[in-house]
Amino acid sequence: MMPVVREFRLPDLGEGLTGAEVVRWMVEVGEVIAVDQPVVEVETAKAVVEVPCPYGGVVTARYGAEGEEIAVGAPLVTVAVASEGSSGGSSGGAAEVPTALSAEVERPLVGYGVAESKGGRRRRVGVSAPAAAPAAVAVAPAVPVVPAVPVAPAEPVAPAAPVVVPVISPLVRRLAREQGVDLTALAGSGPDGLIMRADVERAVAAKVAAPVGAATVPGDVAGAVPGLVPAGEDGVVPLRGLRKAVAEKLSRSHREIPAATCWVDADATELMALRRQLNASPGPKVSVLALLARICTVALARFPELNSSVTEDGSGIIRHSAVHLGFAAQGERGLVVPVVRDAHTRSTEQLGEELGRLTEAARSGSLTLSELTGGTFTLNNYGVFGVDGSTPILNHPEAAMLGVGRIVAKPWVHGGELAVREVTQLSFTFDHRVCDGGTAGGFLRFVADCVEQPGMLLRQL
Repeated sequence: MMPVVREFRLPDLGEGLTGAEVVRWMVEVGEVIAVDQPVVEVETAKAVVEVPCPYGGVVTARYGAEGEEIAVGAPLVTVAVASEGSSGGSSGGAAEVPTALSAEVERPLVGYGVAESKGGRRRRVGVSAPAAAPAAVAVAPAVPVVPAVPVAPAEPVAPAAPVVVPVISPLVRRLAREQGVDLTALAGSGPDGLIMRADVERAVAAKVAAPVGAATVPGDVAGAVPGLVPAGEDGVVPLRGLRKAVAEKLSRSHREIPAATCWVDADATELMALRRQLNASPGPKVSVLALLARICTVALARFPELNSSVTEDGSGIIRHSAVHLGFAAQGERGLVVPVVRDAHTRSTEQLGEELGRLTEAARSGSLTLSELTGGTFTLNNYGVFGVDGSTPILNHPEAAMLGVGRIVAKPWVHGGELAVREVTQLSFTFDHRVCDGGTAGGFLRFVADCVEQPGMLLRQL
Protein backbone atom coordinates (compact mmCIF):
# COMPACT_ATOMS: atom_id res chain seq x y z
CA MET A 1 0.00 0.00 0.00
CA MET A 2 1.39 3.41 -0.99
CA PRO A 3 2.25 5.77 1.88
CA VAL A 4 0.78 9.25 2.26
CA VAL A 5 3.16 12.21 2.50
CA ARG A 6 2.29 14.68 5.24
CA GLU A 7 3.79 18.15 5.43
CA PHE A 8 4.45 19.55 8.90
CA ARG A 9 4.72 23.32 9.11
CA LEU A 10 6.31 25.46 11.84
CA PRO A 11 3.51 26.08 14.38
CA ASP A 12 2.72 29.39 16.05
CA LEU A 13 5.02 29.44 19.08
CA GLY A 14 2.98 32.12 20.83
CA GLU A 15 3.20 35.78 21.86
CA GLY A 16 3.02 37.07 18.28
CA LEU A 17 6.30 35.45 17.20
CA THR A 18 6.54 35.34 13.42
CA GLY A 19 9.45 32.95 12.99
CA ALA A 20 12.23 30.94 14.57
CA GLU A 21 15.85 30.15 13.80
CA VAL A 22 16.89 26.55 13.22
CA VAL A 23 19.46 25.65 15.89
CA ARG A 24 19.80 21.91 15.38
CA TRP A 25 18.09 19.20 13.36
CA MET A 26 17.22 16.21 15.51
CA VAL A 27 16.27 13.82 12.69
CA GLU A 28 17.74 12.83 9.33
CA VAL A 29 16.06 12.21 5.99
CA GLY A 30 15.14 8.53 5.82
CA GLU A 31 14.78 8.19 9.58
CA VAL A 32 11.68 6.61 11.09
CA ILE A 33 10.09 8.88 13.70
CA ALA A 34 7.31 8.40 16.22
CA VAL A 35 4.25 10.55 16.71
CA ASP A 36 5.11 13.73 18.67
CA GLN A 37 8.86 13.06 18.43
CA PRO A 38 10.92 16.30 18.44
CA VAL A 39 12.38 16.85 14.99
CA VAL A 40 14.12 20.21 15.25
CA GLU A 41 15.42 22.59 17.88
CA VAL A 42 14.64 26.24 17.15
CA GLU A 43 15.47 29.53 18.81
CA THR A 44 12.68 32.06 19.08
CA ALA A 45 12.87 35.56 20.45
CA LYS A 46 12.02 34.08 23.85
CA ALA A 47 13.62 30.68 24.27
CA VAL A 48 15.23 27.63 22.68
CA VAL A 49 12.56 24.96 22.18
CA GLU A 50 12.18 21.55 20.61
CA VAL A 51 9.38 21.22 18.07
CA PRO A 52 7.59 17.83 17.99
CA CYS A 53 6.03 16.49 14.78
CA PRO A 54 2.42 15.21 14.99
CA TYR A 55 3.06 12.55 12.33
CA GLY A 56 4.83 9.20 12.62
CA GLY A 57 6.60 7.63 9.66
CA VAL A 58 9.64 8.19 7.46
CA VAL A 59 11.18 11.66 7.14
CA THR A 60 11.38 12.43 3.44
CA ALA A 61 12.59 16.04 3.49
CA ARG A 62 13.82 18.77 5.82
CA TYR A 63 13.46 22.50 5.18
CA GLY A 64 15.88 25.13 6.43
CA ALA A 65 19.57 24.97 7.27
CA GLU A 66 20.95 25.41 10.76
CA GLY A 67 21.15 29.13 11.43
CA GLU A 68 18.38 29.91 8.93
CA GLU A 69 15.16 31.59 10.05
CA ILE A 70 11.89 29.82 9.24
CA ALA A 71 8.61 31.75 9.15
CA VAL A 72 5.62 30.52 11.12
CA GLY A 73 3.50 28.42 8.75
CA ALA A 74 6.43 27.52 6.49
CA PRO A 75 7.24 23.80 5.93
CA LEU A 76 9.60 22.14 8.40
CA VAL A 77 9.57 18.48 7.35
CA THR A 78 7.59 16.08 5.19
CA VAL A 79 6.80 12.63 6.53
CA ALA A 80 5.64 9.53 4.65
CA VAL A 81 3.01 7.91 6.85
CA ALA A 82 1.14 4.64 6.36
CA SER A 83 -2.07 5.36 4.45
CA GLU A 84 -5.34 5.13 6.33
CA GLY A 85 -6.85 1.64 6.42
CA SER A 86 -3.52 -0.13 6.01
CA SER A 87 -3.16 -3.40 7.85
CA GLY A 88 -0.23 -5.30 9.23
CA GLY A 89 -0.03 -7.57 6.17
CA SER A 90 1.42 -6.49 2.85
CA SER A 91 -0.62 -6.87 -0.30
CA GLY A 92 2.42 -7.37 -2.46
CA GLY A 93 4.24 -4.89 -4.64
CA ALA A 94 6.14 -2.10 -2.89
CA ALA A 95 6.91 -2.59 0.77
CA GLU A 96 4.99 -0.43 3.18
CA VAL A 97 6.52 2.35 5.23
CA PRO A 98 6.92 1.10 8.81
CA THR A 99 4.50 2.77 11.15
CA ALA A 100 6.21 4.77 13.91
CA LEU A 101 5.83 3.58 17.45
CA SER A 102 3.52 5.45 19.77
CA ALA A 103 5.25 8.14 21.83
CA GLU A 104 6.02 7.00 25.34
CA VAL A 105 5.66 10.53 26.70
CA GLU A 106 3.04 12.80 25.28
CA ARG A 107 4.40 16.15 24.14
CA PRO A 108 2.52 19.35 23.30
CA LEU A 109 2.61 20.48 19.70
CA VAL A 110 3.96 23.84 20.80
CA GLY A 111 7.01 23.03 22.94
CA TYR A 112 7.37 25.76 25.52
CA GLY A 113 11.00 25.26 26.44
CA VAL A 114 10.91 21.48 26.20
CA ALA A 115 14.03 20.04 27.76
CA GLU A 116 16.66 18.13 25.86
CA SER A 117 15.28 14.89 24.50
CA LYS A 118 16.31 11.76 26.35
CA GLY A 119 17.98 10.37 23.28
CA GLY A 120 15.68 7.43 22.50
CA ARG A 121 17.01 4.99 19.92
CA ARG A 122 16.51 6.15 16.35
CA ARG A 123 15.87 3.93 13.37
CA ARG A 124 17.20 4.86 9.96
CA VAL A 125 15.53 3.16 7.02
CA GLY A 126 17.95 0.89 5.17
CA VAL A 127 20.53 0.99 7.96
CA SER A 128 19.16 -0.98 10.91
CA ALA A 129 17.98 -3.90 8.74
CA PRO A 130 14.23 -3.84 9.32
CA ALA A 131 12.04 -6.75 8.21
CA ALA A 132 10.76 -4.80 5.22
CA ALA A 133 12.48 -1.72 3.80
CA PRO A 134 10.20 1.24 2.99
CA ALA A 135 9.19 1.98 -0.54
CA ALA A 136 10.67 4.88 -2.44
CA VAL A 137 8.62 8.02 -1.86
CA ALA A 138 8.27 10.63 -4.56
CA VAL A 139 8.11 14.08 -2.99
CA ALA A 140 8.18 17.46 -4.66
CA PRO A 141 8.96 19.99 -1.92
CA ALA A 142 9.69 23.65 -2.53
CA VAL A 143 13.44 23.76 -1.94
CA PRO A 144 14.39 21.44 0.92
CA VAL A 145 17.81 21.72 2.44
CA VAL A 146 18.21 17.96 2.18
CA PRO A 147 16.11 16.82 -0.77
CA ALA A 148 13.92 13.76 -0.47
CA VAL A 149 15.52 10.79 -2.16
CA PRO A 150 14.36 7.26 -2.72
CA VAL A 151 15.66 5.03 0.02
CA ALA A 152 16.89 1.68 -1.25
CA PRO A 153 17.46 -1.38 0.90
CA ALA A 154 21.06 -1.63 1.98
CA GLU A 155 23.22 -4.51 2.99
CA PRO A 156 23.19 -4.99 6.74
CA VAL A 157 26.20 -3.31 8.24
CA ALA A 158 27.55 -3.24 11.72
CA PRO A 159 26.63 0.17 13.12
CA ALA A 160 29.54 2.27 14.23
CA ALA A 161 29.77 3.01 17.91
CA PRO A 162 28.23 6.47 18.43
CA VAL A 163 30.44 9.24 19.77
CA VAL A 164 28.77 10.61 22.86
CA VAL A 165 29.61 14.25 23.47
CA PRO A 166 28.80 15.33 27.05
CA VAL A 167 26.91 18.50 26.19
CA ILE A 168 23.47 19.40 27.54
CA SER A 169 23.00 23.04 26.56
CA PRO A 170 22.04 23.68 22.91
CA LEU A 171 23.59 27.12 23.30
CA VAL A 172 26.96 25.51 23.99
CA ARG A 173 26.59 23.39 20.85
CA ARG A 174 25.68 26.44 18.81
CA LEU A 175 28.62 28.47 20.14
CA ALA A 176 30.99 25.62 19.30
CA ARG A 177 29.54 25.31 15.80
CA GLU A 178 29.81 29.06 15.12
CA GLN A 179 33.38 29.23 16.41
CA GLY A 180 34.55 26.05 14.68
CA VAL A 181 35.32 24.15 17.88
CA ASP A 182 35.34 20.35 17.81
CA LEU A 183 33.40 19.29 20.91
CA THR A 184 34.74 15.74 20.75
CA ALA A 185 38.23 17.12 21.42
CA LEU A 186 37.24 19.02 24.57
CA ALA A 187 37.43 17.86 28.17
CA GLY A 188 34.48 19.29 30.06
CA SER A 189 34.92 21.08 33.39
CA GLY A 190 31.36 20.40 34.56
CA PRO A 191 29.98 17.49 36.57
CA ASP A 192 30.91 14.09 35.06
CA GLY A 193 32.94 15.82 32.35
CA LEU A 194 30.01 17.96 31.11
CA ILE A 195 31.18 20.50 28.52
CA MET A 196 30.27 24.02 29.65
CA ARG A 197 30.19 27.30 27.76
CA ALA A 198 33.42 28.37 29.49
CA ASP A 199 35.17 25.31 28.04
CA VAL A 200 34.22 26.34 24.51
CA GLU A 201 35.26 29.95 25.13
CA ARG A 202 38.67 28.78 26.41
CA ALA A 203 39.08 26.66 23.28
CA VAL A 204 38.28 29.67 21.10
CA ALA A 205 40.74 31.85 23.02
CA ALA A 206 43.45 29.20 22.69
CA LYS A 207 42.75 28.95 18.98
CA VAL A 208 43.21 32.68 18.51
CA ALA A 209 46.33 32.82 20.68
CA ALA A 210 48.02 29.86 18.97
CA PRO A 211 51.36 30.70 17.33
CA VAL A 212 51.01 31.70 13.71
CA GLY A 213 53.42 30.06 11.26
CA ALA A 214 55.42 31.96 8.69
CA ALA A 215 52.91 31.12 5.96
CA THR A 216 49.97 32.42 8.01
CA VAL A 217 48.92 36.05 8.11
CA PRO A 218 46.60 37.68 10.67
CA GLY A 219 43.76 37.57 8.18
CA ASP A 220 44.04 33.77 8.06
CA VAL A 221 43.62 33.56 11.82
CA ALA A 222 40.49 35.69 11.75
CA GLY A 223 39.11 33.68 8.86
CA ALA A 224 39.70 30.43 10.71
CA VAL A 225 37.44 31.51 13.57
CA PRO A 226 33.96 32.52 12.33
CA GLY A 227 32.64 35.75 13.81
CA LEU A 228 36.08 37.34 14.44
CA VAL A 229 36.86 40.57 12.63
CA PRO A 230 40.46 41.23 11.57
CA ALA A 231 42.13 44.11 13.39
CA GLY A 232 41.53 47.45 11.70
CA GLU A 233 38.41 46.27 9.87
CA ASP A 234 34.75 47.03 10.58
CA GLY A 235 32.33 44.18 11.10
CA VAL A 236 28.57 43.75 11.04
CA VAL A 237 26.91 41.58 13.68
CA PRO A 238 23.49 40.45 12.43
CA LEU A 239 20.49 41.19 14.64
CA ARG A 240 18.66 37.93 15.13
CA GLY A 241 17.14 35.73 17.78
CA LEU A 242 16.87 37.33 21.22
CA ARG A 243 18.89 40.41 20.27
CA LYS A 244 16.60 41.11 17.33
CA ALA A 245 13.48 40.67 19.45
CA VAL A 246 14.85 43.00 22.12
CA ALA A 247 15.72 45.63 19.49
CA GLU A 248 12.26 45.47 17.95
CA LYS A 249 10.46 45.58 21.29
CA LEU A 250 12.50 48.50 22.65
CA SER A 251 12.10 50.42 19.40
CA ARG A 252 8.36 49.91 19.52
CA SER A 253 8.21 50.94 23.16
CA HIS A 254 10.22 54.10 22.53
CA ARG A 255 8.13 54.90 19.45
CA GLU A 256 4.66 54.29 20.89
CA ILE A 257 4.82 54.96 24.64
CA PRO A 258 5.10 58.55 25.99
CA ALA A 259 7.25 57.52 28.94
CA ALA A 260 8.38 59.73 31.80
CA THR A 261 10.77 59.02 34.68
CA CYS A 262 10.98 60.31 38.24
CA TRP A 263 13.46 59.27 40.93
CA VAL A 264 14.30 59.65 44.61
CA ASP A 265 17.12 58.68 46.96
CA ALA A 266 16.06 56.44 49.82
CA ASP A 267 17.74 55.37 53.06
CA ALA A 268 17.71 51.55 52.90
CA THR A 269 19.50 51.02 56.23
CA GLU A 270 16.39 49.71 58.02
CA LEU A 271 15.48 47.47 55.09
CA MET A 272 18.93 45.88 55.14
CA ALA A 273 18.71 45.46 58.92
CA LEU A 274 15.34 43.72 58.50
CA ARG A 275 16.85 41.37 55.93
CA ARG A 276 19.70 40.45 58.27
CA GLN A 277 17.18 39.81 61.04
CA LEU A 278 15.04 37.57 58.81
CA ASN A 279 18.04 35.60 57.60
CA ALA A 280 19.27 35.04 61.15
CA SER A 281 16.28 32.77 61.78
CA PRO A 282 15.91 29.23 60.38
CA GLY A 283 14.44 28.88 56.91
CA PRO A 284 15.17 30.00 53.34
CA LYS A 285 17.23 33.14 52.97
CA VAL A 286 15.39 36.30 51.93
CA SER A 287 17.02 38.36 49.17
CA VAL A 288 16.85 42.12 48.74
CA LEU A 289 15.03 41.49 45.46
CA ALA A 290 12.33 39.50 47.29
CA LEU A 291 11.78 42.37 49.74
CA LEU A 292 11.56 44.86 46.88
CA ALA A 293 9.14 42.59 45.04
CA ARG A 294 6.93 42.43 48.13
CA ILE A 295 7.00 46.23 48.37
CA CYS A 296 5.99 46.48 44.70
CA THR A 297 2.96 44.22 45.12
CA VAL A 298 1.77 46.27 48.12
CA ALA A 299 2.34 49.53 46.24
CA LEU A 300 0.42 48.27 43.19
CA ALA A 301 -2.51 47.35 45.43
CA ARG A 302 -2.49 50.97 46.57
CA PHE A 303 -2.05 52.36 43.02
CA PRO A 304 -3.79 49.76 40.77
CA GLU A 305 -3.85 52.06 37.74
CA LEU A 306 -0.14 51.38 37.29
CA ASN A 307 -0.70 47.63 36.86
CA SER A 308 -2.12 48.18 33.39
CA SER A 309 -1.43 48.47 29.68
CA VAL A 310 -2.85 50.43 26.76
CA THR A 311 -4.82 48.58 24.07
CA GLU A 312 -3.21 47.92 20.69
CA ASP A 313 -5.19 50.70 18.99
CA GLY A 314 -4.62 53.12 21.86
CA SER A 315 -8.33 53.56 22.50
CA GLY A 316 -8.42 52.20 26.04
CA ILE A 317 -6.52 51.13 29.14
CA ILE A 318 -6.53 47.52 30.33
CA ARG A 319 -6.50 47.24 34.13
CA HIS A 320 -4.97 43.93 35.22
CA SER A 321 -6.43 42.31 38.33
CA ALA A 322 -3.39 40.07 38.90
CA VAL A 323 0.20 41.23 39.35
CA HIS A 324 2.52 39.19 37.13
CA LEU A 325 5.85 40.64 38.21
CA GLY A 326 8.67 40.64 35.70
CA PHE A 327 12.27 41.19 36.76
CA ALA A 328 15.43 41.71 34.76
CA ALA A 329 17.89 38.79 34.85
CA GLN A 330 21.14 38.16 33.00
CA GLY A 331 21.29 34.81 31.20
CA GLU A 332 23.36 33.00 28.57
CA ARG A 333 21.30 34.60 25.81
CA GLY A 334 21.52 38.11 27.26
CA LEU A 335 19.16 40.13 29.42
CA VAL A 336 15.77 38.46 29.84
CA VAL A 337 12.67 39.25 31.91
CA PRO A 338 11.26 36.18 33.69
CA VAL A 339 7.79 36.60 35.19
CA VAL A 340 6.59 35.66 38.68
CA ARG A 341 2.94 34.69 38.20
CA ASP A 342 0.39 36.03 40.70
CA ALA A 343 3.07 37.78 42.71
CA HIS A 344 0.39 39.57 44.77
CA THR A 345 -0.71 36.25 46.31
CA ARG A 346 2.78 35.18 47.46
CA SER A 347 4.52 35.83 50.75
CA THR A 348 7.98 37.36 50.89
CA GLU A 349 9.50 33.93 51.37
CA GLN A 350 7.53 32.48 48.44
CA LEU A 351 8.55 35.41 46.25
CA GLY A 352 12.18 34.75 47.16
CA GLU A 353 11.95 31.08 46.25
CA GLU A 354 10.35 31.79 42.87
CA LEU A 355 12.76 34.62 42.07
CA GLY A 356 15.66 32.31 42.88
CA ARG A 357 14.29 29.51 40.71
CA LEU A 358 13.70 31.78 37.73
CA THR A 359 17.10 33.47 38.11
CA GLU A 360 18.85 30.09 38.01
CA ALA A 361 16.80 29.09 34.96
CA ALA A 362 17.82 32.33 33.25
CA ARG A 363 21.51 31.62 33.91
CA SER A 364 21.24 28.10 32.53
CA GLY A 365 19.18 29.16 29.52
CA SER A 366 16.29 26.86 30.45
CA LEU A 367 13.49 29.42 30.81
CA THR A 368 10.31 28.50 28.96
CA LEU A 369 8.10 30.76 26.87
CA SER A 370 5.41 30.81 29.54
CA GLU A 371 8.00 31.99 32.09
CA LEU A 372 9.07 34.87 29.83
CA THR A 373 5.70 36.29 28.81
CA GLY A 374 2.58 37.86 30.28
CA GLY A 375 4.16 40.34 32.71
CA THR A 376 2.15 43.34 33.90
CA PHE A 377 4.86 45.24 35.84
CA THR A 378 8.66 45.06 35.86
CA LEU A 379 11.17 45.38 38.69
CA ASN A 380 14.63 46.27 37.37
CA ASN A 381 17.45 45.83 39.88
CA TYR A 382 20.30 47.39 37.91
CA GLY A 383 22.23 47.93 41.14
CA VAL A 384 23.74 44.47 40.65
CA PHE A 385 25.77 46.02 37.81
CA GLY A 386 27.25 48.57 40.21
CA VAL A 387 25.34 51.59 38.91
CA ASP A 388 23.26 54.12 40.82
CA GLY A 389 20.55 55.19 38.39
CA SER A 390 18.92 54.59 35.05
CA THR A 391 16.07 55.76 32.82
CA PRO A 392 15.00 52.44 31.27
CA ILE A 393 12.71 51.92 28.32
CA LEU A 394 9.43 50.29 29.32
CA ASN A 395 8.84 46.62 28.65
CA HIS A 396 6.07 47.00 26.06
CA PRO A 397 3.09 46.77 26.56
CA GLU A 398 3.54 47.29 30.32
CA ALA A 399 2.85 50.75 31.69
CA ALA A 400 5.40 50.99 34.49
CA MET A 401 8.81 49.86 35.74
CA LEU A 402 10.56 50.39 39.06
CA GLY A 403 14.36 50.65 38.93
CA VAL A 404 16.64 50.13 41.92
CA GLY A 405 20.27 51.24 42.02
CA ARG A 406 23.08 49.84 44.13
CA ILE A 407 22.79 50.12 47.90
CA VAL A 408 25.93 51.86 49.07
CA ALA A 409 27.16 53.63 52.23
CA LYS A 410 26.80 57.41 51.89
CA PRO A 411 26.73 60.50 54.13
CA TRP A 412 23.08 61.07 55.11
CA VAL A 413 21.22 63.32 57.51
CA HIS A 414 19.48 60.99 59.96
CA GLY A 415 17.70 62.21 63.09
CA GLY A 416 19.04 65.71 62.52
CA GLU A 417 22.65 64.55 62.41
CA LEU A 418 25.06 63.59 59.70
CA ALA A 419 25.57 59.83 59.59
CA VAL A 420 26.78 57.09 57.26
CA ARG A 421 23.72 55.24 55.95
CA GLU A 422 23.01 52.61 53.29
CA VAL A 423 21.41 54.59 50.47
CA THR A 424 19.88 53.62 47.15
CA GLN A 425 18.35 55.52 44.26
CA LEU A 426 14.88 54.49 43.11
CA SER A 427 13.65 55.43 39.65
CA PHE A 428 10.14 55.00 38.29
CA THR A 429 9.36 55.03 34.58
CA PHE A 430 5.70 55.11 33.58
CA ASP A 431 3.40 55.45 30.57
CA HIS A 432 2.00 58.96 30.85
CA ARG A 433 -1.20 57.82 29.15
CA VAL A 434 -2.27 55.67 32.10
CA CYS A 435 -1.69 58.24 34.82
CA ASP A 436 -0.44 61.71 35.64
CA GLY A 437 2.64 62.71 37.59
CA GLY A 438 0.77 62.81 40.88
CA THR A 439 -0.04 59.09 40.74
CA ALA A 440 3.49 58.16 39.64
CA GLY A 441 5.03 60.36 42.33
CA GLY A 442 2.69 58.92 44.96
CA PHE A 443 3.68 55.36 43.98
CA LEU A 444 7.39 56.12 44.12
CA ARG A 445 7.12 57.96 47.43
CA PHE A 446 5.21 55.05 48.96
CA VAL A 447 7.89 52.59 47.76
CA ALA A 448 10.65 54.84 49.17
CA ASP A 449 8.83 55.10 52.51
CA CYS A 450 8.58 51.29 52.68
CA VAL A 451 12.31 51.00 51.94
CA GLU A 452 13.13 53.50 54.67
CA GLN A 453 10.54 52.17 57.15
CA PRO A 454 9.76 48.55 56.22
CA GLY A 455 7.47 48.29 59.24
CA MET A 456 4.92 50.25 57.17
CA LEU A 457 4.24 47.02 55.26
CA LEU A 458 2.49 45.65 58.33
CA ARG A 459 -0.28 48.22 57.81
CA GLN A 460 -0.96 46.75 54.37
CA LEU A 461 -1.16 43.05 55.41
